[in-house]
Amino acid sequence: MGIIRFSTLLIGVSMLFACGGGSNTGSDLGSNPGTPAGNGDSGCAGSCANASSFLTVEDIQKIIAQAVNEAQAQGMPATITVIDRVGNVLAAYRMTGAPRTQRVDSGRGVVGGLEGLSIPSELTAIAKAITSVYFSSEGNAFASRTAGQLAQEHFAPGDITAPSGPLFGVQFSQLPCSDISRRFNGVGPDAGPHRSPIGIAADPGGLPLYKAGVPVGAIGVSADDTYGVDTNSGDIDRNFDEIIAVAGTFGFAAPQDRRADRISAGGLTLRYADIDFNGLASDPAGAPAFSTLGASSGEVFEIPGFFSGTIARGLAFGQVESGIRPDPVNFPGLDAFVVDDGTGTNRFPPIDGTDGPNALTSNEVLTLLQEGLKVANRTRAQVRRPFGSPAGETVVVVDTNGVVLGIVRSRDALLDAVDVTTQKARTAAFFSGAYAAADIASVAQQPLGFLSNTVDLANGRVAFTTTGAIDPTSYVPALQAFLPQPGALTDGSIAFSNRAIANLSRPYYPDGVPGRPPGPLSLPISNWSVFNTGLELDLDYSQTALFVASYLQAIGLTVSLDGTDLPPIGEAPTNCTGISRIPNGITLFGGSVPIYRGSTLVGAIGSSGDGTDQSDLVAFLGLHNAGVVLNGAIGNAPPSMRADNFVPQGARLLYVQCPQAPFLNSTEQYVCEGK
Repeated sequence: MGIIRFSTLLIGVSMLFACGGGSNTGSDLGSNPGTPAGNGDSGCAGSCANASSFLTVEDIQKIIAQAVNEAQAQGMPATITVIDRVGNVLAAYRMTGAPRTQRVDSGRGVVGGLEGLSIPSELTAIAKAITSVYFSSEGNAFASRTAGQLAQEHFAPGDITAPSGPLFGVQFSQLPCSDISRRFNGVGPDAGPHRSPIGIAADPGGLPLYKAGVPVGAIGVSADDTYGVDTNSGDIDRNFDEIIAVAGTFGFAAPQDRRADRISAGGLTLRYADIDFNGLASDPAGAPAFSTLGASSGEVFEIPGFFSGTIARGLAFGQVESGIRPDPVNFPGLDAFVVDDGTGTNRFPPIDGTDGPNALTSNEVLTLLQEGLKVANRTRAQVRRPFGSPAGETVVVVDTNGVVLGIVRSRDALLDAVDVTTQKARTAAFFSGAYAAADIASVAQQPLGFLSNTVDLANGRVAFTTTGAIDPTSYVPALQAFLPQPGALTDGSIAFSNRAIANLSRPYYPDGVPGRPPGPLSLPISNWSVFNTGLELDLDYSQTALFVASYLQAIGLTVSLDGTDLPPIGEAPTNCTGISRIPNGITLFGGSVPIYRGSTLVGAIGSSGDGTDQSDLVAFLGLHNAGVVLNGAIGNAPPSMRADNFVPQGARLLYVQCPQAPFLNSTEQYVCEGK
């Protein structure tokens, strides 16, 4: 069985400053990343957020004014967005002369995928902000730069001998067509988590905002003409999007001891920002008040589908209004939180499966969620501070139809996990079923091919041009030949974990070995980029591109495709792929396993939040423990069915990778062995 007996990540951190929790006030923390760290601690370990933890209108105006002041000093007019912790856009400000679009460019010379698309700058700014706050908690502060570092084909980016990042493929989550992420109500902030217009951003320019040690939102900035990714972690960039965003965070900066650049993974220090307050061209403390910004400076503006045009306060995370609230009834003693509709109703309570006589029962689902959360509460966090904190995880159970049967979360778990954990669970259930190949064949005729576009604002037109075809069906025979197993994806004989699918989706197989061929669900490295990954994006691409086109229509532009004007496209559907079992797409990093009743597939369980190995542990061991509680009614796949029986190209697939000695206050090791 492909269960690894060693931890792949070593975590180190230096602590600086002290920060109390519980009030609705800002923090001036933040200084040069090279400043020696002290011994302080922010004082928040996941329980500081309360009803006063939100951004006020005055806070937001101050953040924008500081960012505008720096943009003016740099001579780089920008588009600036501010969001709350659950993804509501609270403000959007466009400076006079700011670029109206950013062009997607990984710098790799790749044609295809999202490469070459010009996307409105307000959408890229929202994506950067959502990325940074969805990846942050009271225990860690990550920026969009951090996300880019973790999602590439090498970790660290630029080290061609290294395997891929631990969040490889995460950029295609939180999509505008997701059935899990919520949409703007047309009025103002409401329960989240909310969707991103183009998924997770790898481009610098998004930073979380903190008050008294609690993440309360984020700023996203787009000032240049490129939406890209930093492909070399070994140098220091001068990125104007990031510089302006840093200025905006003054008074609301992440505590030093929680920043990504105080956390190491695999012996590598993570990246946060390549500049801090002492490198700015302006003094944010002396920024003119927002009220003094005249029409010549810029304007607050509406973003159809995301922002009404009126600055609004944020919502307090953990309160019913935010969409994340406690549930002590179904999960007594577990400090559990659930996803709420904003009125006190759980959006994803435990329910019966929808897939026939062997379907999971609501009691089995509840037991799976409880046992998964119990494992998370015992597990040592990988990137969360202070040391000794339990992992913050989200646990999701789905059936073989992809229907969400229940979701539960740790108190301070990352917000991105609501959507991406659902992707993980659906991915495992989908590829383990006898229906996968047929479902992929059903979407062989994609609505669109790959596109590029030219934006002509002077004449109010956007011209899209097809640059290549999309055929998701080509990946099925490639996988069958690669294993080799002719019945793969057609007979349900292989139990695929998300980690196994991830192995098969890298541009090198084995992962990170230059010169090796790609996995069968990936593209060759010559055609691969973070914006063009293979089957993962091919399934999502049409709806993502159509959303961009529909937004361009919504702001009054005429849109054509290959010379023909398009009729009104309308709002994106709540299905990104056209496949009912994976409506919010798939993802490509570990943290889910299929659920079996004997040898019959009945669903999958996913986990995500505080380290990929930890997520594997929560899903795999949580399922095993639930099976014990339920007297063997359900369990992990029989060992003979698991994907780690296959050794393609001489490299064994992995099923799960559990950390060594994972539990707090315990020396127990190899806890996944023999299960």
